[in-house]
Amino acid sequence: MADRYTFPCNPATNPKAIVTGGKGGHYRFCVLTNRLIRFEWSEDGGFEDRVSTFALFRWFDVPNYQVIDTNDSLQIITEYFHLTYDKKPFSSEGLSVKVANDVWRYDGKSYGDLGGTARTLDGAYGRVELEPGVLSRKAYAVLDDSKSMLFDERGWIATRLPGRIDGYLFAYNGDHKAAIKDFYRISGNQPILPRFTLGNWWSRYHEYTASEYLELMDHFKREGIPLNVAVIDMDWHKVNIPPKYGSGWTGYSWNRDLFPDPEGFLKELHRRNLKATLNDHPADGIRAFEDLYKEVAKALNHDTSNEAPILFDCTDRKFMDAYFDVLKASLEKQGVDFWWIDWQQGNQSKIPGVDPLWVLNHYHYLTSQRNLATLQRPLTFSRYAGAGSHRYPIGFSGDTQITWEGLDFQPEFTATASNIGYGWWSHDIGGHWGGVRSNQLTVRWVQLGCFSPILRLHSTKNLWNSKEPWNFEKDAHTIIKDFLILRHRLIPFLYTMNIRASYENEPLIQPVYWNHKDAEAYTVPTQYYFGPDLIVAPITSPDSSTTLMGGVRAWLPPGRFVDLFQPHLVYDGNRYVHLHRDLTQIPVLGKEGTIIPLDSKPRLENGAPRPTEITILLVVGADGQFELVEEPEKPDPSPQPPLSSFVRTPITWNQKDGILVIGPEWNGSGKWRQWNVKLVGHTNSDIQARVPGFRVTQEDGCTTIALGNVHRWNPDGFEIALGSDLQLDVVDIRTRLFDMLHRCEMWYDSKDPVWNLVTNSADPIETRVKQLQSLNVDAALKNAVMEIWAADGRASGNATGHEIWANVQGNGVEGVEEALRDYVIV
Repeated sequence: MADRYTFPCNPATNPKAIVTGGKGGHYRFCVLTNRLIRFEWSEDGGFEDRVSTFALFRWFDVPNYQVIDTNDSLQIITEYFHLTYDKKPFSSEGLSVKVANDVWRYDGKSYGDLGGTARTLDGAYGRVELEPGVLSRKAYAVLDDSKSMLFDERGWIATRLPGRIDGYLFAYNGDHKAAIKDFYRISGNQPILPRFTLGNWWSRYHEYTASEYLELMDHFKREGIPLNVAVIDMDWHKVNIPPKYGSGWTGYSWNRDLFPDPEGFLKELHRRNLKATLNDHPADGIRAFEDLYKEVAKALNHDTSNEAPILFDCTDRKFMDAYFDVLKASLEKQGVDFWWIDWQQGNQSKIPGVDPLWVLNHYHYLTSQRNLATLQRPLTFSRYAGAGSHRYPIGFSGDTQITWEGLDFQPEFTATASNIGYGWWSHDIGGHWGGVRSNQLTVRWVQLGCFSPILRLHSTKNLWNSKEPWNFEKDAHTIIKDFLILRHRLIPFLYTMNIRASYENEPLIQPVYWNHKDAEAYTVPTQYYFGPDLIVAPITSPDSSTTLMGGVRAWLPPGRFVDLFQPHLVYDGNRYVHLHRDLTQIPVLGKEGTIIPLDSKPRLENGAPRPTEITILLVVGADGQFELVEEPEKPDPSPQPPLSSFVRTPITWNQKDGILVIGPEWNGSGKWRQWNVKLVGHTNSDIQARVPGFRVTQEDGCTTIALGNVHRWNPDGFEIALGSDLQLDVVDIRTRLFDMLHRCEMWYDSKDPVWNLVTNSADPIETRVKQLQSLNVDAALKNAVMEIWAADGRASGNATGHEIWANVQGNGVEGVEEALRDYVIV
């Protein structure tokens, strides 16, 4: 099958960018950009120009560089780095590169101290060691590509000759986005995901029957919770097999006791607008009990007389062809849309240097092109195999334990993955196994999942462990349901971010330091950007028993922000804050000028069709723009269709004049679509426009304007005047403080000193802030008070610039009365 062995690449280097020791020389340097250099050394004098798992494209425009070459030394100089080499086998004494004030000396290792990601979170209780990415606090990072697998000119796997060194030095000195963009230039872009992947996935390791599974899907529908992907874990196939065949971990034959009519079952899933993926542990190959054993054996001329197993061998092209074109093609014809590759057997194969996971990911992704009629885009679902794995989304991060520690690590793990270009992790939302049943922990995990690359509920085989929202207590049930619905409402935004990730090399989730050089940006690992304007700070610890809220320490960059879930709170930036939210909310902050489109159909559907009604979340206070991107009207199967072929609707906000313009829509069908505008954190608009169906409502700190149907082919776009120079509402400290204190579960008499200190005392603010810290009340309460008191510098009596944050330990109990490293007093 040509598609399985053909992929875009251009691995050679422009000869004008190459510096070598001449014929028979042992070193080669390729100056790819003025900040990126490839360094190679080989005993045999040969160098590698084939595609590696990391490097697909090495032909760059030649940058300006200078070479100083003498008998015993070589220097390569660009605007950003200065390489010095003694022309001997690479060593720390002989090869160095100076970048700004840092000097790298060769040591044969990858280096990127901001972290990358890891192959799996299997069994993780909390933190795991991360492989390095290509970003660093130093002025350089290094990616050692010496041991990676190769592909030959026919697209089949190949290996390196021993004794050769092959590495890349990224000399970007804190310009993280530029480093990642050049990483993608070498390794290839993130592919476009099908729209359906951005909604909710259901997964559970459980022995479902077909009828039980379909009833579960219908229960979600009755609840009004949309789903897009139905994951069927390993019990879809025969598991209880005769001992002579080994374990039942690997299997390709339907368990007819559970699924008597597989085709009918899959057809019913499709009728419900669900895509189906099956779990596959391929390690044990194809054994004699399998339905397709003889058919696969025939394709391989394998002797079946003694029921010898057909061993899994990723290095045998004939086996891989039979694996895909006989075994899996048969199941795909029954209705399987894509595969969950659950390889857990290490990185060794018959050929040294060939990792089976790489082979499986690469060829599964390319083979999935044959299913584009249902998939829309190539797709696989598997574990991370190393640098370059971003080309095979979606990633399965493995089996985490159900602990607060496990939840606390996932935001950081997800964000740092972008440091190696890996933008589409799918976690076991809610945790996989072990741990404890906790409504609170599950809710917080689902909230993180809503603002993660992929939201896939999952749990292990356990009578007590499952993630159906209705199996939790009433409040938790409602909250989980609300966030699953919100996830589907976010799909218009997420699909646009999907296109941005592929075409602009901007992953959906980015560490804060990608966008801010401030030292503080490196101190909030669980906080991240979700798209270009939203900052998410998930709550990953239990709620305080006093405030009934969870807390998280965050750093806000310069500017003014409003919380989308708590629009009564507006924050001045350029400082640390402690954010507190009850179980219904997660801190998601939008800077002034933020525009977010949501699907606002009253009842959402499985499959995430394009919305016929959209609500624009608008944060006033600064100019804003957003271009809504949707699939081309005519499907284009090419890996990356021209960006101009997508349906695009620009949305612009002019702060000074108060004009919002929607459209015109480009490349669309020109149909009518209903639009609404929600001003988050603003309730004082003097709406000037009048259109058919126009109405204004105000609630929960927001103003919503229903515009009615707007024709998408309006050549000038649809314009509405909302009022000039609108601003976010000023925080009402007394009201917010009263509401918070009223809910606190504490001695009534202890509330009065807090209230009086903030609202009635005549002492200077600085003095009162210190007095707050000396009160004998819960540290979590002090921080919750401080958050409100110091949030908005425009508010009367505010403490902005004088804040002190208490040290909170454990479940909100009183900690040591010393400030954290973000202690601020002015």
